[in-house]
This record gives sequence, C-alpha cells and structure tokens, in this order.
Amino acid sequence: MRTITSHSIRTFTTSLIANFTRLKSSTYYHQPFSALPTTTRLLLHSQIRKMASSTKHPILLKKPVKLACIQLASGADKFANLSHAADKVREAASGGANIVVLPECFNSPYGCDFFPSYAEQLLPSPPTAEQSPSFHALSVMARDNGIYLVGGSIPELAIAEGTEDQKTYYNTSLVFGPDGKLLASHRKVHLFDIDIPGKIKFKESDVLSPGNSVTLVDLPDYGRIAVAICYDIRFPELAMIAARKGCFALIYPGAFNTTTGPLHWRLQGQARAMDNQIYVALCSPARDMSASYHAYGHSLIVDPMAQVMVEAEESETIVSAELDGTKIEEARSGIPLRDQRRFDIYPDVSQAKVSS
Repeated sequence: MRTITSHSIRTFTTSLIANFTRLKSSTYYHQPFSALPTTTRLLLHSQIRKMASSTKHPILLKKPVKLACIQLASGADKFANLSHAADKVREAASGGANIVVLPECFNSPYGCDFFPSYAEQLLPSPPTAEQSPSFHALSVMARDNGIYLVGGSIPELAIAEGTEDQKTYYNTSLVFGPDGKLLASHRKVHLFDIDIPGKIKFKESDVLSPGNSVTLVDLPDYGRIAVAICYDIRFPELAMIAARKGCFALIYPGAFNTTTGPLHWRLQGQARAMDNQIYVALCSPARDMSASYHAYGHSLIVDPMAQVMVEAEESETIVSAELDGTKIEEARSGIPLRDQRRFDIYPDVSQAKVSS
C-alpha cells in the first residue's frame, strides 16, 4: 500500500508548480505558495486532498482484543509445570483474554545446565507426544480455551537428519491458534551472553544455537503480531522490521534477572513501544529466590504512546489489558514518525531479506 509522506507531497507540489511555471524566468518560479495565482493554489489543494484520500494507512488491529501475560511460577517437574500452566491459561481465558502469553522457559528451570535435559524435539512437525509433551499440552490449552496462545518458550532439541548424535539446542517459542493448530515458531535470535563483573555472568551460547528469522504471526481475527524472546528486545531492528511489516503488537516472553531487570526491563518495553508506536507485552516467570536463576518478574503491557498500562510485582499473577487499534492510529497521526522517516539518509531495515 502506498503511503503519503511529507517528502512525497513536497515532490508532488514542486512538480505541479513546475508544470504551471515552465520557465525559470517565469514570474511565479521563485514566489512563495501564497503568492501563486488563486486558480493555481486551488488546483494544488485539490490534487493534494485527492492524493491523501486515495492512500489511507492500513488498519493494524481489526477490533479490540484483551491480552494477558501469565507470570508463571515453575519448578523442576516438567509435567507439573505443564499442568499448572494449563490451569493459569484457563484462568486467563475465563477472564476474557483472547491472546494469552506464557513466559520464557515456562516448562523448566532456566539455565544452561537445564536446557539439554528438558529439551524436546519439535521437527518434523507435528512431533509425537513422546517427542514433545509441551507442544501437545500447549495445543490443547489453546483449543480448549478458544484462544491464541504464545507458548512462552521451551528448550528445543534438533537432530540432524540421518544422525542420532548431531544435536543442536534452541530456545523456542510456539504460537497456537484457537483450533489448537501451530501458527508459528520462533527460535531466539540473540543469545544471552553477558558478563557484568560482580553481578552476573551468563552465556547461553555455551549450549544454545541462535535462530535466524524474524517471526511474524497472522491472527486472522485481529491482525499481525511479532514474537521474539527476552534478549531479542535489546535489538531494535527486529522490532522496527515487525512494526513496518504491519504488526499491532510485539510480544516478548522473557526472563530478565534481578540485575538487568531493574535497569532495563521496563525501559526496553517502553522504548520499543515508543520507537514503533504499537503495543508491547513482556511476560516473565515469577521470581523464585530458591532457584539458581532469579527472574525479575514485573510482566507488563505498554501502549503505543509508551505508557505502561499494567505491571506485575515479582510473584505469580496474571496481568491483562485491552488493546485498541484506534490508539495506534492516534499515536501515529499525532506524532507521524511513519511519514517523516528519511530513507534518503539512512536505510530502511524492513527492506532487508527476512523470513517469517
């Protein structure tokens, strides 16, 4: 869809004036718009109005939708975690949520020591129940509650075809529709490798491999969302691509810790919303100080003007908010970044080749 920009209007206007003032020696050539003959000014206004009315911006969110983030408390027992997640998903759906989000590594403890032992084989899809009990549990949760379910993330095991010993591990999010069918999967693109002296050192790449795609998911009832995982939020390019590809929300299952969480969790959510003028949801596990990794908690939902709509504390809870497409349009028309970008000066990252 073609978009009106201030640059395109300037170009159009200059061209139209030039048609009326063909010669540089013309009386009108160097005069301001107000000095042009009345008939010329009226024609210019008419043409610009027609141009504007014929190039509307698309509606990103077809109708209001309630989104819920489940700040889940998980432990070492995978099947207990799956059962508990099902209870909380049912609770969120009964509260009116149409899109429900679980946290990163919702079916297991979070940590490099745990990824291999909790990993499940997802390909070829669909996996058997033995290969991936979490896949089938999530499918049932979505179908039984008639919701779109962003299944947090789980450790994934990929085995190269024709081998049994060539194993690769990913941190993977699965998204299911109200019929229980898989809509998309996202492998965490940016691995959490950090070292803050005296505070925290973590290196996912010791065990995990990165994904290689931007994940956009079409929800037929509502519109398009983007799903990424935790550390992915620190890379604004992913969010910019998703926003310019027509997403109404960026959804990040994540597990910031008690060092980086107070510093940047809320700030990152607001920054991605402010940059892209769409909704942002961050869904964390509940904090468990007896675990080896201490999640920050504070699941939250941010509106297109970067205002935090709702935020949890650190314990297990469900936070929800209603997303409204008119709020996106209000933000984008009031502060029209979409029409003011200067791709003649810097590149449009959304034009890069991406998979979705």
